[in-house]
Amino acid sequence: MKKVTSIKEMQKIIKDFQREGRSIGLIPTMGYLHEGHLTLAKKARLENDIVVMSVFVNPLQFGEEEDLATYPRDLERDMELAAEVKVDYLFHPTAEEMYPQMQEITMNVGARTERLCGASRPGHFDGVVVVVSKLFNIIQPERAYFGKKDAQQFAVIDLLVKNFNFPIELVAVDTVRESDGLAKSSRNVHLTAGERKEATVLFASLQAAEAIITEGEKNPSRIIDVMKTMLNEKTSGEIDYVEILSYPELQPIEEVGGVIIIALAVKFSKARLIDNIIITA
Repeated sequence: MKKVTSIKEMQKIIKDFQREGRSIGLIPTMGYLHEGHLTLAKKARLENDIVVMSVFVNPLQFGEEEDLATYPRDLERDMELAAEVKVDYLFHPTAEEMYPQMQEITMNVGARTERLCGASRPGHFDGVVVVVSKLFNIIQPERAYFGKKDAQQFAVIDLLVKNFNFPIELVAVDTVRESDGLAKSSRNVHLTAGERKEATVLFASLQAAEAIITEGEKNPSRIIDVMKTMLNEKTSGEIDYVEILSYPELQPIEEVGGVIIIALAVKFSKARLIDNIIITA
């Protein structure tokens, strides 16, 4: 595996492979890799001739009071893990390389961002679509791989690809979880021992919601109330949101039916965790 830090070098490498007719798969990440990222890479390895993983903590998607400075980083470990799953190139540009000057042309996401993380993190998805667009233009992959844990992000990027005609197939991969159900996340390292135990309630509340729906409940408000009660009684975290929406449109629904997402976000002392399930009801 080779590490590349220069955009121009990365573009030259890609052009050489394109001339040879070789397919390219991209896994965009912010690093501090865990099993979820590696699962994406393994799938990309099966489906492409060349696999590129980007490791870039994108400053544009962090708000003023968010955890850009404390976001976990460990490039040496990332390189070792990426090499183990046979990533060919690890693209690791600096912020100065990606943004050599202020972004004079910006992007604004309207649809699919009014709720969930888009509501509580204004401007976040504007930063996401900028960096993803830059990565798509630099790497020019046939396929790009994302985890379903960031389901709103996937819905937004799906719209980006359709609206801007990127010739890219988006591949959504199931959320990878710990044995107790907690969704794997780079932010989990910021949980205290007590919070780590409590965090299992997030997935448990999603499972409870699915069970209630299976039993016939169609009222989203009643299902949400059950989830909030579980989270308030069994965790010390502060609920950011609990919502049931259509997917991928991410619009409110009056009655459960069709493809829906049940999603939540909970703030612990030093970590904000998100999780979701997508079901057909």
